[in-house]
Amino acid sequence: MLLPTLTADLPGCGGTFKGTPEDFVVEEIPAYEPSGEQDCEHLYLWIEKRGRSTQDVAKALAQHCGMNEKDVSWAGLKDRQAITRQYLCAPARFVEPKLATFVMEGVTVLRTARHRNKLKGGHLHGNKFTLMVRGVKDHDVAQQTLARLVKLGIPNFFGEQRFGIGGDNAEKGKRILQAGGRHRDRFERKLFLSAYQSDLFNRVLARRLEAGTFATALRGDVLKKNVTGGEFICADPIVDQPRVDSLEVSPTGPLFGPEMRRPEGVVDALEEAVLADEGVTRELFVAGGNETMGARRLLRIAMQLESAVPRGDALELKFSLPAGSYATVLLRELLKN
Repeated sequence: MLLPTLTADLPGCGGTFKGTPEDFVVEEIPAYEPSGEQDCEHLYLWIEKRGRSTQDVAKALAQHCGMNEKDVSWAGLKDRQAITRQYLCAPARFVEPKLATFVMEGVTVLRTARHRNKLKGGHLHGNKFTLMVRGVKDHDVAQQTLARLVKLGIPNFFGEQRFGIGGDNAEKGKRILQAGGRHRDRFERKLFLSAYQSDLFNRVLARRLEAGTFATALRGDVLKKNVTGGEFICADPIVDQPRVDSLEVSPTGPLFGPEMRRPEGVVDALEEAVLADEGVTRELFVAGGNETMGARRLLRIAMQLESAVPRGDALELKFSLPAGSYATVLLRELLKN
């Protein structure tokens, strides 16, 4: 599915990214720091990795320390082809006696500290990025694009990595639901079902962008507070639009499931139309069980842009994004390729 852009009227600035891992640096913004109390059972490891996936490091650490892989947890997955810093968590009794002899090419343990609670997925505020776009043809158009994205927000599309190397994870998720939720592999089941929810969200967001209502409060919208996550139905767009304009609140899209808050009026009709085009109904997601309970996801995210500095024919970007969003969506707006 070819997704629209918010800045379609502006040309791409040109250039490429991820020429080397050093061109794509990501640092996790933790939801909290470990307490450091020595009587706590969980050990947090702040690691830097290059050319390694989060799962690669977790597996190697588990094997070295004699643990089960499921004993190692993290807040979020980080890119392989990048330099990334993030927390891993594992039982201190296994890791501390053997950490000094843990060696893995491309991986450095920068510090450790104990904490009373196990680190779980989603326990992070967001990520800080330092990206280098090389071969930029037009720095002025890059600045215009960034200015609009800062003002209106970045479309909160799920990135293509969500859908697998072949791009068919969503279709596999759809087939699992149509088969009553059954699948032989639990990890794959979760991955594929999530991909299908994500694909439907992207389709709804694409329609809102094309209709020009991406940053518009519509009567019946489920609006969400950007900082606290509180949700409410838009009863009066005239009242709520100034809050949308200031990025205090944003419209949301569906991650379909029985616990998802349903919009009203024209917004509900739009989401129903996306389901109808797919030949599915809301009831289908009951078959996904705990994997497809449903939620509302922001249609846009606020980008905290620290700097955008030309470096010859390159552009160095420093910015932060909230958890669950994709820097590749921002780069697609810039490059248009």
